[in-house]
Amino acid sequence: MQKRRRTTGWRSAFGPDEVIQRVRPHETSARLLNPHKGTTTFQRFNGDPLYPGNKWGDRVGPTRFKPFDGNRRNERYPDTTISYCRWIWAEIEPEKKEYRWNIIDGALEAARLRGQTLQVRIQPYIREDLPAWYYDMGGVVARTPGKGGRPEPDLNHPAYLKHWGEFIRAFGKRYDGHPSLESFDIAYGGPCGETGGNANRASAAKLADAYLSSFRKTQLVSMLGTHGCTHAAAQPGRQIGWRADCFGDVREEGRGVVPDRLCWNHMYDHYPKAIAECGVVDTWKTAPVTLETCWTVGHWHQQGWDIDWILAQGYQYHLSVFMPKSCYIPEEWAEKIEEFNQHMGYRFVLRHLVLPLEAKPGQRVAIQGWVDNVGVAPIYRPYRFSLRFRQGRRAAVVHLKSDPRAWLPGHTWFSERVRFPVDLRPGEVKVEAGLVDPETQNPRVRFAIEEVLEDGWHPLTSMEVLRPG
Repeated sequence: MQKRRRTTGWRSAFGPDEVIQRVRPHETSARLLNPHKGTTTFQRFNGDPLYPGNKWGDRVGPTRFKPFDGNRRNERYPDTTISYCRWIWAEIEPEKKEYRWNIIDGALEAARLRGQTLQVRIQPYIREDLPAWYYDMGGVVARTPGKGGRPEPDLNHPAYLKHWGEFIRAFGKRYDGHPSLESFDIAYGGPCGETGGNANRASAAKLADAYLSSFRKTQLVSMLGTHGCTHAAAQPGRQIGWRADCFGDVREEGRGVVPDRLCWNHMYDHYPKAIAECGVVDTWKTAPVTLETCWTVGHWHQQGWDIDWILAQGYQYHLSVFMPKSCYIPEEWAEKIEEFNQHMGYRFVLRHLVLPLEAKPGQRVAIQGWVDNVGVAPIYRPYRFSLRFRQGRRAAVVHLKSDPRAWLPGHTWFSERVRFPVDLRPGEVKVEAGLVDPETQNPRVRFAIEEVLEDGWHPLTSMEVLRPG
């Protein structure tokens, strides 16, 4: 048995017979700009001016990208890690198979430079603005007008299935798995691609399948309440998120005479029903939920709607992403929206860690701990919960088996044995924790704890490296 030596330095806080140590980091309430969650900009990027007032533009996505001036701050709006942009089909494919990929490339790069990833939707049409070549190649107008009596293409016609499907497959071939592409909307029909239009169930399934077969790496997000959403949700082995586009709509006055101001609105009449009927009640456990405002937060404020109730419903739906259209946030509600921004999606607190005081290189050591997700959803990317053992410039990273994608809201306890790095020298080694990108081995997600280094690792404690033998 190795004789214990007199302890000095960090070991002096422990008794001579102690063999384990407990680490309990301090939780922080600080704002964390973690990826894949929170508020998004719209048709803009961090540092860009907001839309004036409560007006926004669905049709005009960015096509020119000014040089980045280093400013990522947003006035009267949360700072973000996600941009959301959408363009109409005719903008990206103005001539058959002549694609303006430079627009998408520019947007992806603009987002990257501003510390964001990019959510994308290509809208088939908004009104009568399909590509000019589409009708020349056999497309027809539906016999029954769409919503509001506006003419729409017949989405069940072979020409639409062919040409839209070819465009989506071309997009997927170029961009599936792009590191800056956060997600892609399954938006195959209806004005802005939001309602599914006149596509019947069979056609919607074929259109949705074009997305499913073309995107195997990038996260897909379906449009709540559409046949395509129901079809995508039923596919085994696929984790497809969903998106709702009129969050916050609690209007009391509508068309016709409605007693007691109880008219139809999205929050009461649409979302609970559509979530059940589309089969996406538990989708949030494996894929993200995005909620886009009906009108804007400023409009909610002008109408005197109950902001606390609206945001509470967002938590009930386990949203990860909130899109309020890059319109101002009223000053009176800024703190509420910032709190919403922080607690949607995941927010991981490393509460407790138990590990040995000492070990020999190559030895299997027991690690136990507790992570508390105080957010409302998990993370959906394959980041690795890791420990870094560091001696000066020398460091070794060890990945734990506990998968952050399984850290649902509430407590997660883990217990496992890991191999102590073999290349450590006898003496003290610093122990740090992080959620790392498996490709770069660098921390990508910050825990909601106070202790953090400049490189994103969280310092926890020290261990003593014993001599081999």
